[in-house]
Amino acid sequence: MMTPRERVLAVLRGERTDKVPFTIYEYKIPHCAVERRLRNDGLCIVNRGVSPYATSRPGCGVESAHYSENGRPRVRTVYRTPVGEVDEVSEPAGFTSWSLRKLFRRPEDYAVLYWLETHTTFAPAYDAYRAAEAWMGEDVILRGAVGLTPLHQIMIMWMGVETFAVEWADRRDEVLKLEAVMRENRRRVYPLLAESPITHANYGGNEVPEVMGPPRFAEFCVPLYDECATLFHQHGKWLGAHLDGNNAPWAGLVAGSGLDYVEAFTPAPDTDMTLAAALAAWPDKVIWLNFPSSLHLASLDVIRRTTREFVDLARQTNRVIIGITEDMPEDRWQGNLLAISDVINGR
Repeated sequence: MMTPRERVLAVLRGERTDKVPFTIYEYKIPHCAVERRLRNDGLCIVNRGVSPYATSRPGCGVESAHYSENGRPRVRTVYRTPVGEVDEVSEPAGFTSWSLRKLFRRPEDYAVLYWLETHTTFAPAYDAYRAAEAWMGEDVILRGAVGLTPLHQIMIMWMGVETFAVEWADRRDEVLKLEAVMRENRRRVYPLLAESPITHANYGGNEVPEVMGPPRFAEFCVPLYDECATLFHQHGKWLGAHLDGNNAPWAGLVAGSGLDYVEAFTPAPDTDMTLAAALAAWPDKVIWLNFPSSLHLASLDVIRRTTREFVDLARQTNRVIIGITEDMPEDRWQGNLLAISDVINGR
């Protein structure tokens, strides 16, 4: 019998498995009896918290302050550099947080963000990675990360869509100057990952065609995937992207890219592509899907029926991994995951 980790690696290699791999992010499942049962039945934990490289910014001071505002928790983080400072405010919310104030709010902030990028250093942390992998065992798979695509980081993480739209119209040269130095930083990460003990890594994700748009996706995402994938493949590594939204507008661009797998792909009814359509559109790629979030509110019969459909396609193509990448209702996750696992295990 294959281990959970072996099943995932086998599908990425294009090899047959004894059953369809079933995975979940490390922080999506609490430690409990049901978790133990699921892991005993073959659930593989995808751990993204161990990096094979370390990042630092000499000369940058970072301070975080926790406080309350109108009874709501807040975290303010300040980045102090020789050319100025920027800060952001977020509201912790369980496994995630809500961004209340972005790092970029005025044209003067370009200089600070540019300094942060030009003074970022990277160093291998391979021994710690190997030790963590050995310690966690065969029902966990560690995943590396290149980082977000630079334009996505600027647009979503640093500016927000509305501010980005203004900056793209009024100060595009500044946006592109920042994107270019960030792209160079990503290039310094590629060989660190390619030569590391990882088996696979994600390159960004959460791209939304309604915001990024296919033309920008073609110019600012696909070439980066291709460049990184070329180096990865020379070292026997796989590259994927977390594309969990609508993908039909750029399905052809994804098909022609160097990506080996599309991770967190969420099928209809939550998006504009079914699993069958994705498998047909991307015939040389593994679909590492996210079980549709809306169906976690459906009956167990619907969940079992949908899982059978996914399992049938997985057996036909040998290119499907069933995953959980989003939060589930607290009162439903145990029954839902047990139902999915039962179908995968032929029960």
